[in-house]
Amino acid sequence: MEAAAEPGNLAGVRHIVLVLSGKGGVGKSTISTELALALRHAGKKVGILDVDLCGPSIPRMLRAQGRAVHQGDSGWVPVFVDREQSISLMSVGFLLEQPDEAVVWRGPKKNALIKQFVSDVAWGQLDYLLVDTPPGTSDEHMAVVDALRPHSPLGALVVTTPQAVSVGDVRRELTFCRKVGLRVIGLVENMSGFVCPHCSECTNVFSKGGGEELARHASVPFLGSVPLDPELTRSLEDGRDFIQDFPDSPAFPALSSIAQKILSETPAGLS
Repeated sequence: MEAAAEPGNLAGVRHIVLVLSGKGGVGKSTISTELALALRHAGKKVGILDVDLCGPSIPRMLRAQGRAVHQGDSGWVPVFVDREQSISLMSVGFLLEQPDEAVVWRGPKKNALIKQFVSDVAWGQLDYLLVDTPPGTSDEHMAVVDALRPHSPLGALVVTTPQAVSVGDVRRELTFCRKVGLRVIGLVENMSGFVCPHCSECTNVFSKGGGEELARHASVPFLGSVPLDPELTRSLEDGRDFIQDFPDSPAFPALSSIAQKILSETPAGLS
């Protein structure tokens, strides 16, 4: 039997959710960001651990680029992205001298930083810690799962797009979860059609229904489809709160529903 870990800096974190994708470019970091915002609007304190070391995009999405990480008594103090300090963020992007600097590291150095992120960031009290991972199933994913396993993560949220090439990669991601014993909370289909803002007609730019069909065949919950939305893209580029600013967007009910399903995974006595 595996020994229980010292709680350390994760002692105040109630629920840990990993956000995974089989390939890059499916909007995994977008889903992580919007889920964090939706959970905040549900009254939760949320942390985001960005371990996509070669593509740390979340600082820009939350308008936190250029912020400094400080060393406190208990470890690194994450960056708070709002005045209420309801969303905190840790990313390798805060450790780079220049925002365009490439992270050219071999596996052992990446894995060491991931383990340090897990153990040395002083999150304080959080309802949810969302872990935004790199695409694929690499050593980095094993390092994340191994470091978090003693802390009993709630599970994984897997992101795909509708087309067959993405769905095929996500099948391997689901296999990875099974092999490492990581529960799959559910699957999200992103970029699921474009709803015309003028006539409300939906055009399936990237095929249709691949994520939902995969979820059915793999016997994992399907959490919803998020359509393409220019307002969502602009809000991410500008670091705006999409959940607050665009309640009439076709993507809003989908993102809100996914957040509610994550909340339903945690009984009232645990939340």
